[in-house]
Amino acid sequence: MTIHIQTPLIESLSVGRELSAKVWLKMEALQPCGSFKARGVGFACSKYATEGATAFISSSGGNAGLAVAYSGRCLKIPVTVVVPLTTKQKAIDLMEQEGATVIVHGELWLEAHQHAMSLAKQGAVYIHPFDDPYLWEGHASLIDEVKAAGVKPDVIVLSVGGGGLLSGVVLGLARNDWQEIPILAVETQGADSLSVAVAQNKHIGLTAISSIATSLGATKVAEHAFELVQQQPICSKVVTDKQAVDACLNFLDQHRVLVEPACGASLAAVYQHSEILTNKQNVLVIVCGGVGATVEQLNLWSSTL
Repeated sequence: MTIHIQTPLIESLSVGRELSAKVWLKMEALQPCGSFKARGVGFACSKYATEGATAFISSSGGNAGLAVAYSGRCLKIPVTVVVPLTTKQKAIDLMEQEGATVIVHGELWLEAHQHAMSLAKQGAVYIHPFDDPYLWEGHASLIDEVKAAGVKPDVIVLSVGGGGLLSGVVLGLARNDWQEIPILAVETQGADSLSVAVAQNKHIGLTAISSIATSLGATKVAEHAFELVQQQPICSKVVTDKQAVDACLNFLDQHRVLVEPACGASLAAVYQHSEILTNKQNVLVIVCGGVGATVEQLNLWSSTL
């Protein structure tokens, strides 16, 4: 069973207004559960279901947990999601609406993850939010769709939390013989675990998350994602929370689609005309979506950051 949908690929004259390139938006915010997570999580849940899973458990600040809840409902398999205290009530409500049991545990995602792993030992299959080859294979379908649409990007812009989307995109590029295409991997300050690891050339992480972009709040990226940075043309970039939020508001005004700051990070890198975008003909931006923001919250952040 396929959980995700094929999302639109549209050219944006507004996001790319001052670039010489065409800017293409892969609209993952339109997935049924609100983010690209539907691809990898849906694929993983379907695989584990065929392998005999009778219950799923996940840990998530929001989007991955919602994707597991949605996938479980589609597959008629019960779901438990463990979320950290930083998780917004809206995300919890959405997961419960999908039929999931939600447990709040720990200050950080890592604590929620460890508690979920202990519960998984009791028989449920653990669906990792970013570090699972099944997830990467599911996310890779995004690149398959771009190629099928007849667009070959010169550069891909995406947000990085734990590195699941990055790993999936690299896999998708490889299986479409596009591995030479560079990737701009964007994070917000205070959730920039990949940037810290790249700077030190060592798989290290952050001691805490201080960014409002809590969906990027993995204190350490997956080891596989860090290894890919050593092997592939991947460039790390960090934007501020304010830049990410303002990008969300600009995007809402221009495209009538609400995304959260974790997604706004990628949009901000394009609005700022990041150097890697110079002299490119086709820029692909993965509008990864997310359910962790409201218009009211974005306006509040914009006025106070």
